Amino acid sequence: MAEGKVRYAVVGGGWISQAAFMPAVARTRNSTLAAIVTGDAEKRAALGARYGIPAYDYGDYDRLLASGDIDAVYLATPNWLHREGTEKALAAGIHVLLEKPAAASLEDAEAIRDAAARARAKLMVAYRLHFEPATLAALEVVRSGRLGQARLFSSAFAQIVAPGNHRSKHGYWAGPVVDMGPYPINMARHVFGEEPVEIAAIGTRDPALEMNFDDTVSVSMRFPGGGLAQFSVSYAGRPVDQYRILGSAGDLAVEPGFTFGTGLRHRLSLPGGVQEEGFAATDQFAGELEYFSDCVLRGLDPEPDGEEGWCDMRILDAIERALAQGGRVALPPFQRRARPVASQRREIPLDAPPPPLVNAHAPGEG
Repeated sequence: MAEGKVRYAVVGGGWISQAAFMPAVARTRNSTLAAIVTGDAEKRAALGARYGIPAYDYGDYDRLLASGDIDAVYLATPNWLHREGTEKALAAGIHVLLEKPAAASLEDAEAIRDAAARARAKLMVAYRLHFEPATLAALEVVRSGRLGQARLFSSAFAQIVAPGNHRSKHGYWAGPVVDMGPYPINMARHVFGEEPVEIAAIGTRDPALEMNFDDTVSVSMRFPGGGLAQFSVSYAGRPVDQYRILGSAGDLAVEPGFTFGTGLRHRLSLPGGVQEEGFAATDQFAGELEYFSDCVLRGLDPEPDGEEGWCDMRILDAIERALAQGGRVALPPFQRRARPVASQRREIPLDAPPPPLVNAHAPGEG
């Protein structure tokens, strides 16, 4: 550690790293950038110079892990590279903050979870909303009983993805269910405080978009306590980002609900009337990073761990099977050991726009 700060290597120089994570590091009190790893020579030169850090090619990843110059990696490579990058880092005693979804297959997610259980280093899956004030406040409303018994969670989440975008060419595991679905899946799981036991899904695709997967998908999840969750995701719809929680005594609508860079907003409807509340925009990446670094420095186990990533992955896997089979898929009962709690709340101001990007397309662009 350097002066009480965790030293991070950013592995993957794409849009999320450049626009969100790397600028966020300076807003924390306990983290610092120590290296960048990317296969793009122009990115290595530009980002290394911008942040004054060493820049590595992917072929030098093992050497970086053994260098003694870093304590942790932020792993934001394509999903299918998550397992290899995570397993190597954990085996070297390097902590891992892993972008979601945890992997590109259930088998890989299980391997990552098991590797973390064996390692002396810590793993956290980057669920930024587990630290975001409006999200935690929504869970507190549900847990307080103000809505009565939670009955239904519903969500619509859409964006336009251009046919030339890399996400439009790699099948289900690059499509909207895996890319966007973890947000409503994860929120629904914590709204009901349970893991689903049955999944149903239906999808459609527009041939004109030339995507090799369903570009629009609707999913239903049944929970053991009687709660139902329904969500729809799309790569072919006007951008929308919202969810609603219906209870026996009221309902809570959150819009926007999953985005970053702007404040989220509540509309709480109870028998006594309607209350609206806007939440200030916070740097969600700085919040999750400061929390994880605190866990590393204090020797604590982070809440969104490898098991949390696996819980969502088994649902993504079940949705894929439901789409292929055209029916329902049962999931065995499972009890998650941890849930997001109010004490994880982080409110770090978002005080500056992101710097210019280097060879990185914004989401939805080709």
